[in-house]
Amino acid sequence: MNLSKMKTILLASGVTIMACSMILFPKESFSASIRGLNMWWEIVFPSLFPFFVISELLIGFGVVKFMGVLLEPLMRPLFRVPGVGGFAWAMGMATGFPAGAKLSARLRQERQLSRVEAERLVSFTNSSSPLFIFGAVSVGFFLNPRLGILFAFAHYLGNFLVGICMRFYGEKEKRVYRERRSPWKIFSHALSELHRTRIMNKQPIGKLLGDAVISSVQTLLMIGGFIILFSVINKLLYQLNITFLLAGFTEYILKIFHLPQELGVPIIAGIFEITLGSQMASQVNEANLMHQAMITSFILGFSGFSVQAQVASIIALTDIKFKPFFMARILHGFLAAGITFLLWKPFAEKLHIVSGNNVIPVMLQEHDLWWEYTLNLFVVIGPIITILSLMIYTYLLVKKMDSTNV
Repeated sequence: MNLSKMKTILLASGVTIMACSMILFPKESFSASIRGLNMWWEIVFPSLFPFFVISELLIGFGVVKFMGVLLEPLMRPLFRVPGVGGFAWAMGMATGFPAGAKLSARLRQERQLSRVEAERLVSFTNSSSPLFIFGAVSVGFFLNPRLGILFAFAHYLGNFLVGICMRFYGEKEKRVYRERRSPWKIFSHALSELHRTRIMNKQPIGKLLGDAVISSVQTLLMIGGFIILFSVINKLLYQLNITFLLAGFTEYILKIFHLPQELGVPIIAGIFEITLGSQMASQVNEANLMHQAMITSFILGFSGFSVQAQVASIIALTDIKFKPFFMARILHGFLAAGITFLLWKPFAEKLHIVSGNNVIPVMLQEHDLWWEYTLNLFVVIGPIITILSLMIYTYLLVKKMDSTNV
């Protein structure tokens, strides 16, 4: 039997087992589906939708090209990507995954990146958003807002180091001599590129805005489907005890790093779905807070198969390969966990994040609950934003279809 037939049998068997499991565990499947839907409905859609629309408009109006010229002296030496990659990097950190992948794919479609440059860029521009790290993980799961500072530092520093490592990926491009320009000349050239890009895009503003809304909602609907799907898959794996079986393999790795074996199940859960894995890691009483933080940092860096599937679906529309992104996620997971371990003592002493220490620094007393308030605000107004956005999307889509049929 060749490898292709074996792959076909494994895929068919896996899907069949999942279908039968949903019949055997209908209640668990339904609750997991509702959990994933609520997350998308209340948090993911309202937090990502405005950024997706604005990013499409920024690309259309030439602002990204303008920023690319300004950031070229920074991004090219550090990461071996054009300056426009700086926009994708910043938006990826601000909004969370898979914004970096969407922007990287969009820039590749605009031919502002080569294939190798896009693969480098997508590998380090997908990260957890500050809202998720502070609001959901540190406040929601660990009940410790100050721990979010360490999570964020380890996560974003790890992503930066991944970008540095990925600069060595791919063939060396031919070195092009660039004339050294004064800051004023660079700014003047950036303004010229901004104007030229806007002139070349002959679409009216209304058409550009409508296309941005339609594209953003379609991407978010795909993201919501993956969130719900992997939430159900993770629950079924747990019900079938497959999670515990796979956790047995991770226990050997945990022994090497002198970590509690009870963290094996959260790791497996986090490999499939980032939110559930982070929550389970925070509930392992046999592990101390440092060990829980290390495993959570690894899960945040790896991002989970759910997020990776979203990225794979987005970049499938281009010639960007998925393998470099996947390898970068493994690297990011280990780097983030290692940084958490190395910086635990100074952060724990400075920020008083160790459990049982009631002394709170003055600079944090007024702001400890800020992320919790923000998360609760999204839960309240998020569904309203989602409903209004879907209504606008439906109207624009129907209008577009009518104009096409005329």
